[in-house]
Amino acid sequence: MPDGARLPARRWLPAGTPRAVVLALHGFNDSRDAWELPAPVMAARGIAVYAPDQRGFGGAPDRGRWAGTDHMVADAAELARHVRALQPGVPLFLMGESMGGAVALLVAARHPELGSSGTVLLAPAVWSRAQMGPLLTASLWAAATFLPDWHLTGRELPLHVSATDNRAALYRLAYDPLTVHDTRTATLRGLVDLMTRAQDEAAHVRGPVLAAYGAHDQLVPPQATASAWQALPVGARRAFYPDGYHLLLRDLGRAAPLDDVTGWMLHPERALPSGADIAAAAWVASRPWEDTNPLWLPSAADGLADTRP
Repeated sequence: MPDGARLPARRWLPAGTPRAVVLALHGFNDSRDAWELPAPVMAARGIAVYAPDQRGFGGAPDRGRWAGTDHMVADAAELARHVRALQPGVPLFLMGESMGGAVALLVAARHPELGSSGTVLLAPAVWSRAQMGPLLTASLWAAATFLPDWHLTGRELPLHVSATDNRAALYRLAYDPLTVHDTRTATLRGLVDLMTRAQDEAAHVRGPVLAAYGAHDQLVPPQATASAWQALPVGARRAFYPDGYHLLLRDLGRAAPLDDVTGWMLHPERALPSGADIAAAAWVASRPWEDTNPLWLPSAADGLADTRP
């Protein structure tokens, strides 16, 4: 990075010249290992994947501490330029999961030249303060202000939340040494700052967009997703998966969203192979979130979900 920080990364490259290249940004408390399942499939289809640890996560500097929204977006933009230099002339896509989706969204909004080929938002973390309500935001503010180094593990929560139905993926996440298992309240406040900025700036995204969400996502409320979807530019493609969880590309049913993502990158003019774009239109029209009042936890993203299977 320009300040001298070194961000570890993994890469999955196709056998020949890539048809596309992806900068893949992981979620909260996750790492570059987040892409172990989908990236080899993408590489086999001619798509090169570069997956860094974002600052504060994995093996990157300041592990467990929040670098700041603007700093993380600047890092991602610099990484995108670096990947473009490694693969000149190849279409560059931004792809982010959860927290990484929020970062990718902000890069596409603030640096439209980097998202000109396309941006893939996988269950992006877009739950803003305005959508959380005053009680939750006040509680978080108090904890982060007076107990900034208080560590939360997710086991304090009153119920079990699962990010995916794939138990093997949960074991991998739980026992990966790169996973951050406890979260400082100050870092959690930083995440909420990022989510709020992403929700607020969704309307400024430029370039093609594919936004995906699963019906069983227990970490990003459907109201927040629907609001961000509505703000995205005309022409943005939306995908809804009735069997999907938060970690769509690690679910047992990941083949459908993975086919959609790779198909959209290589043939953006075509309908999604799974029909998830049609399902998305039906989901938005039905507005199911208006009939329910689920308990949305203050974790706000996958970082505080209990990673135990």
